[in-house]
Amino acid sequence: MSNISIIGTGNMARTIGARAIAGGNTVEVMGRDQSRAADLAKALGGGATTGEWGTAPAGDIVIVALLYDGVVPVVTLYGDALAGKVIVDISNPFNSTFDGLAHREETSIAQEAAKAAPASASVVKAFNTIFRHVLEKGQPDVFIAGDDAQAKAGVEAFVKSLGLRPLDVGGLKMAHWLEGAGLVTVGLANHGVGNLDFALSITELPV
Repeated sequence: MSNISIIGTGNMARTIGARAIAGGNTVEVMGRDQSRAADLAKALGGGATTGEWGTAPAGDIVIVALLYDGVVPVVTLYGDALAGKVIVDISNPFNSTFDGLAHREETSIAQEAAKAAPASASVVKAFNTIFRHVLEKGQPDVFIAGDDAQAKAGVEAFVKSLGLRPLDVGGLKMAHWLEGAGLVTVGLANHGVGNLDFALSITELPV
């Protein structure tokens, strides 16, 4: 199983942490508010621990479970403490009207995080196309993007430990399109589907 550190104490941090514990992984929680991080670790149970904000995460895989505008600043803040780590960005940079991305260039939060991260760290985009309660209660496919094959393999193994299917969409530049897919889920929730009780998935024809 995997050693996971989660930076953040919000709903996605709680949901991923709970599934991680259930899947037999070790979990460390890190948050600016140490008491909130400690409360979340206690709520998760399963031996979850609390790490000190800004110090080297204990996990080999570091899930940055923050709103999009906090991801790059936190990766910058941690700096060399993330050396050799696999950094997982789960964020969605939606604009204020939820009909476009907050960044206008063909980039992604994951790509910008990779620029800020130590050279020995690897960034993987994952989980951003899944609504939180669907991740909590369902069995959604998890799309991932990244440039480092070994890093992606580690994330894929972690995703499988959650009882979910990882699907590799390609290099880190595909993170831009995964963020677009996240936007599509919002459009479907507001229009074609009409609720939040779904996730994008892949249907394969029988052989």
